[in-house]
Amino acid sequence: MIRARDKILSRRRASEQTRRARRRGERVVFTNGCFDLLHVGHVRGLEAARGHGDRLVVALNSDSSVRRLKGAGRPVVPERQRAEVVAALECVDWVVLFAEDTPLETIETLRPDVLAKGGDWKLDEIVGRTEVESWGGRVVRLRQVPGIRTSAIVDRIGRDAKRGGRRARRTS
Repeated sequence: MIRARDKILSRRRASEQTRRARRRGERVVFTNGCFDLLHVGHVRGLEAARGHGDRLVVALNSDSSVRRLKGAGRPVVPERQRAEVVAALECVDWVVLFAEDTPLETIETLRPDVLAKGGDWKLDEIVGRTEVESWGGRVVRLRQVPGIRTSAIVDRIGRDAKRGGRRARRTS
């Protein structure tokens, strides 16, 4: 059994693994995100991304990157924990952390065959699209799970805490 922690790689090591995978004829899919408070939208998106290839590498924003993008109160979960939880998913082969505001440097290093992003991203807004297409790769937009967003969950937790947390939640 592969431990989740063993699937968390440096950018250099992830580059070696993706090159080996391509030499074996495997198609490498890349996606990225903060993955703060992992939810069903993340899981379904990652499973869908994996369906576009043989290996899935997930680039995860570091804590400093998340703070710059989302604000001082984020992330809720520290980067090593977020990375390990994402890596524990069966559909994920490798996780690599990145500290930049965008995953462009990681995309250029790993040179994935497929770049997958959530359907909430317009095609012309997807970072790395031009680069991936320039080496013959393709970009896919994944279906969203309506109404499921980490920011909304964080906001709801804050509202519930202010009310004393008595509101019951329905699970789906």
